Amino acid sequence: MTAYVFPGQGSQFPGMGKDLYDADNNARIWFEHANDLLGFNLTDIMFKGSEEDLKQTNVTQPAIFLHSVVKAKVLGDSFRPDMVAGHSLGEFSALVAAGAMEFADGMKLVAARANAMQKACELQPSTMAAILGLDDAKVEEVCKTIPGIVVPANYNYPGQLVIDGSRKR
Repeated sequence: MTAYVFPGQGSQFPGMGKDLYDADNNARIWFEHANDLLGFNLTDIMFKGSEEDLKQTNVTQPAIFLHSVVKAKVLGDSFRPDMVAGHSLGEFSALVAAGAMEFADGMKLVAARANAMQKACELQPSTMAAILGLDDAKVEEVCKTIPGIVVPANYNYPGQLVIDGSRKR
C-alpha cells in the first residue's frame, strides 16, 4: 500500500520549487499558472525570497500548496497512491494531487484561506511555537500560568504540541 502525506504550514524554505521549475517543462507550466491565478508572482518569492518573506501566511500557504502539488504532478504515472492525506493546509494538496479537486479551485481556496488568516494575524498579532518532548498535560498547565493569551493550538502527536499566543504591539 502506498500513501502520500502532504505537509502544512511550516515546511516552506527559500528556493522551494526552483529545482522542479528548472528541470521540468510541465512544472514550469503549473508554476506560471499559479502566478496567473494569484495575480502576483509567487514564484519570485519562492525562488528568491527570504525566510521572512516566506513566513507571511498569504505567501506561505499558496507556496506550500503549489510546491506539493507540482511535486506530485511531475511524478506523472508513477504517482499512484492508494491513499493521500495532508496536515492542515496539506489536505488541499492531497485533494488536488489525488484528482478530487481541480488545481485552480484548490489554489483559489488556499489563497482565500491564506488571505483570511493573514488578515487575522494582522488584526491580532500572535506567534506560534512547537513544544517538543513534554507531556501535553504539562504544556497545557504551563500555558494557564502565562499572562495574556497562550493556548495549545495543534496537537500534532504525543510529545509535540504547538502553542499560540498573543504578541504585544
